[in-house]
Amino acid sequence: MKLVTFIRSGSEKEELGLLRGEGVLPLGEHGFSYADMNELICRSTAEERAAMAAAEGETLPLASVRLLSPIPRPMQDVLCLGLNYADHAKEASGFSSDAFGVELAAPIFFSKRVSYSQGSGAPIPAHRDLTRQLDYESELGVVIGRDAWQVSEEDAKDYIFGYTVVNDVSAREVQTKHKQWHFGKSLEGFCPMGPCLVTADEFAFPPAQRIYTTLNGKLMQDSNTDHLIHSISEIISVLSQGFVLRAGSIIATGTPKGVLMGIKDAEFLKPGDVVVCGIEGIGELVNTVE
Repeated sequence: MKLVTFIRSGSEKEELGLLRGEGVLPLGEHGFSYADMNELICRSTAEERAAMAAAEGETLPLASVRLLSPIPRPMQDVLCLGLNYADHAKEASGFSSDAFGVELAAPIFFSKRVSYSQGSGAPIPAHRDLTRQLDYESELGVVIGRDAWQVSEEDAKDYIFGYTVVNDVSAREVQTKHKQWHFGKSLEGFCPMGPCLVTADEFAFPPAQRIYTTLNGKLMQDSNTDHLIHSISEIISVLSQGFVLRAGSIIATGTPKGVLMGIKDAEFLKPGDVVVCGIEGIGELVNTVE
C-alpha cells in the first residue's frame, strides 16, 4: 500500500491516508488513529496494516488535497550513503578528487539534518547567499520498521517498513569546503521526500526499480536501484552492529550518475528550475527551486 500524509483544501490539519489511483482514502475515517506517520510506523501491527490495505470507501480527489512528505518530521537525522553507485563515484571523483576520491571497500556514511521534510510540489530554497552550486540527487529511501540491533544481512529485509523517494539536495561548494559533508547536505529544505511511502511487501527484495531524474523536462539520471555497490542488507547490518537502528529511521541509499557536478560546464540549479526525482512503483517527487 501507498501511505501518504496530506492536508485537505481549506484545512491546516495533517492527516494520514492511502494513495488509491487519483484519490486519497483518509485512514482516520476508517478507525485507524495515529498521530503521524512516525507513530504508524512504530506502533502499527501487521494485522492493522493488513486491515488498512483492505479498507474501502470514498476517496478524496487529489485535486482537493495537498500531499506532504510522507514523513514531514523525521525523528532523527536521515542516514545517507555516499558514492554508492559506481558510475556516480567516478563522476564525483572527476569533480573533486580531494573530496570524493576515496576507497569504496566499505560503505561511506554521513547524516543529513532534517527538521522538516517538504513533499512533492513544495519548493526547494535556493540559498543563494550560501551556494551557487545547488545540485539534486535522486535516491531510494529505506524506512526502518522496528528497532534493529546486530542484524545479519540475511535478516535485514525483515526490518524494513517501506520505501520512498528522497532528493538529497546538495550545495557542492559547501560540501567540499567543509570536507565533512554534513553541512552542505543539511541546509533548510534540502530533503524533499515523497510522494508516498510504499510498504515493503509491494516490492521483491532487494528492490530492482528504475530510478531517474529530470531537470526542466530533460532526463538527467536513469539507472536502477539494483546497481548499489553496498546493498540494503549490508547497509542495515553494518549500521546495526554499532548502534540500535530505531524504527522510523530513514536511510538514503545513494544516487546514480547524472548529477550536475558530474557534467562538464553544467549550470547548477537556479530559481525556476523544476526537478523531478522518480522511482518506478513509488512515484515522482516534483520540486521547483525558489
